[in-house]
Amino acid sequence: MKKLIFSLMLGALFHSAWASNEVKVEVVAEGLSFPWSLQQLPAEQGGWLVTERGGRLLHIADDGSVNAIPLQLPELFVTGQSGLFEVTLAPDFETSRELLLSYACGSLSANTTCLARASLSANAPYETTEVKQIFAAQPLRKGAAHYGGRMTWLPDGTLLLTLGDGFDYREQAQNLNNHLGKVVRLQRDGSVAADNPFPDKAAGYIFSYGHRNSQGIVYDPARDVIWQHEHGPKGGDEINRLQAGKNYGWPIASYGIDYTGAMVTPYQDLPGVIQPMYQWTPSLAPSDMALYKGDLFAQWQGDLLVSHLAGKRVQRLRLNEGTWQVEQTIEVDNKARIRAVEVARDGAVWLATDAAEGKILRLSPTGSESRR
Repeated sequence: MKKLIFSLMLGALFHSAWASNEVKVEVVAEGLSFPWSLQQLPAEQGGWLVTERGGRLLHIADDGSVNAIPLQLPELFVTGQSGLFEVTLAPDFETSRELLLSYACGSLSANTTCLARASLSANAPYETTEVKQIFAAQPLRKGAAHYGGRMTWLPDGTLLLTLGDGFDYREQAQNLNNHLGKVVRLQRDGSVAADNPFPDKAAGYIFSYGHRNSQGIVYDPARDVIWQHEHGPKGGDEINRLQAGKNYGWPIASYGIDYTGAMVTPYQDLPGVIQPMYQWTPSLAPSDMALYKGDLFAQWQGDLLVSHLAGKRVQRLRLNEGTWQVEQTIEVDNKARIRAVEVARDGAVWLATDAAEGKILRLSPTGSESRR
């Protein structure tokens, strides 16, 4: 049964639909320009880091105030889908103060996905120093679409970075001599991880290949598994169990078709291609993913939360006998496009809406205490 959940938090009215559990939605901040990622700071500092695609790094304090953090990224390229993507904290951030940021760099005729390292000052108002580009995917390409840009840390301290196929270069996702349509694995200084599966290809960085445009990746410590999702074309969005050295099929195998209606490939499965563990047809355009762990939604433990752009919703999926199944769908903010989803230390779920007047939202169970 659909339920209308009304919340007057911060003077806003929201609708949470198709929810088996009532969800309260609060506006934490608004007026942001296409926010792209969320990263909670340690409790001692408080608040969140938020990136905007246009290149700004923001700090949202516990009281909801928004302050820009000066940031100068080398060769930042902003147009179309390009710009600043994700920010993540180094595993030892509390002592090192080190951030990593993914972004598009170059020009319209020659650009790629890049990774930069920076240091964040210890106290607000925050500043960044020692900003340095440490990785640039190869080769450079034309256009401004399909960059990937999501990151996750592995237990050994290495970093996975998703890279898109560049849209017009989709056949290159099967070519092990470049980084297009790949997930790469790096050391935190940008150097290659020594035990990657293709040491003699593309400078040794490739972890997996055959991806279209992956914008969701998480490491699941309880299951010791990497979950990844990616955009299909018209249909065929995927959730995959990511494994080193494996081929995930794009564009030789896909459940989707081209935007024109033409077939991309006649095959949904081929020998040597890993099948998705879940696929969306029609496409919902998955934009981010978080693994739930926390106390506020105790019944969600171990579930995946997937945000969607075209689908304008968040879905909660549960692993059941080796298959991901949608358990719950939540719409917020008048069916806004959702760009990012993260789980806070207290178990609340934070979202970023994809808009010129974007918002940061906090989801908690109805009846729980407000954040203020």
